[in-house]
Amino acid sequence: MFKTRLLSGIVLVALALILIITGGNVLLFSTAVISLIGMFELYRIFHIEHTVAGIAGFLAAIVFYCNLKFAFIPDMMMFVIGFLVILMFIYVFSYPKYNTEQMLAAFFGVFYVAVMLSYVYQTRMLPQGTYTVWLIFLCSWGCDTCAYCVGMLCGKHKMTPKLSPKKSWEGAAGGIIGAALLGIIYGFVFQNAMGTTTEDIIAMAVICAVGAVISMIGDLTASAIKRNYEIKDYGKLIPGHGGILDRFDSVIFTAPVIFYLASYLIK
Repeated sequence: MFKTRLLSGIVLVALALILIITGGNVLLFSTAVISLIGMFELYRIFHIEHTVAGIAGFLAAIVFYCNLKFAFIPDMMMFVIGFLVILMFIYVFSYPKYNTEQMLAAFFGVFYVAVMLSYVYQTRMLPQGTYTVWLIFLCSWGCDTCAYCVGMLCGKHKMTPKLSPKKSWEGAAGGIIGAALLGIIYGFVFQNAMGTTTEDIIAMAVICAVGAVISMIGDLTASAIKRNYEIKDYGKLIPGHGGILDRFDSVIFTAPVIFYLASYLIK
């Protein structure tokens, strides 16, 4: 199991390197595909993956990603309201096929998975995005690794005993501090390439620390949904890791936070 997880992790890192370094349309398309797979995993829990409501969600995600490229929607509230109206149309005229929970899941899935994950691409497209985008993964996967190590060594006080019994406050602190340190190291290593100042590096440490907190919320959110519906993993796409949502649960939350913090804090 450990060998499988390790090999899958290496492949994931290699793919992330290729896609993010390439950027542009390749990253946009791959992020859209990953989002659709993640939505399918979520919709499957609510049994709407093959329904009209589910298809409406998938189409909304595709429209959203096309808009990132071609910018044909002048106001994103038009997209939000339009999608909601379409779902309510489906809900009303197919009644009583769907329950309210399923319609809420169809709406939620587009924004929880597709929109939030799109910020990986949007961060990559920032002026300093070639380098800034990696802060998303430093926060998410770096925090996870540091939290696990510190938690194993000295974790005593349970953070969410009913939701995730193995997570501790000590581990959480270790994850936040570890992510901040990774941000500082990353800033110094690429200081010349990025043209950043000491203030920018401090900003990276702050961004990574905040991102680490958010990444833990993302991880626990995914766990809460799984526990509510009594499933172990969202899928089996990634051997040893589960599905897309199992591996990208923290990235989904961290990406938009890093995008906005980096836009304002890193010059």
